[in-house]
Amino acid sequence: MTSLLDPHAVLTRAAERLAARFEGVVNAETVERVVFESHAALGRTAKVTDLLPPLSEHFAYERLTALAQSKGLIAKPHPEILYVCVQNSGRSQMAAALTTMVAGDRVHVRSAGSQPGEFILPNVQEALTELGVDLAQEYPKPLTDDVVRAADAVITMGCGDACPIYPGKRYEDWQLDDPADLDLDGVRRVRDEIRARVETLVSEITPS
Repeated sequence: MTSLLDPHAVLTRAAERLAARFEGVVNAETVERVVFESHAALGRTAKVTDLLPPLSEHFAYERLTALAQSKGLIAKPHPEILYVCVQNSGRSQMAAALTTMVAGDRVHVRSAGSQPGEFILPNVQEALTELGVDLAQEYPKPLTDDVVRAADAVITMGCGDACPIYPGKRYEDWQLDDPADLDLDGVRRVRDEIRARVETLVSEITPS
């Protein structure tokens, strides 16, 4: 029973599962390092630690996929968009969710924060719920180099200097009010502005 609850043992088993999924693409030592790094990064802001191991495995999977894509080891079937704000609890979460709503499977989208917060803002969740978008499975994630490398378009929102610059990518900085400082009506206004920008971006980076 102790081994089932021991975080190190749980993460080791997660690394073994991911190593099997990425066999022949990413070596097992790199997989294990990414899993434990992801756990440490998410743990810096987590208030509830019970969900950390499964979230760490999911986050590590996303990072490993991005790493493999950036090195050309696995195919990237759709354009990749990365949205980055400071806490990944408001603007970038809305942009990612609205992109999925607008574009469906024509793009793959990720979001991250330069200084990730503890949770997605309640007004952000409510404003998206009004459009039928559920953020229940989402959580603030730290910005990592691998997801930047894998992206075709990197959209920053108030944290442009925190994002590394690589050639061959589309970079934009969207000047938007921070939902943390707004009431629900203000968040709705930012949501609608983001949706308009998303529709333009998707039309420009996806095949007609």
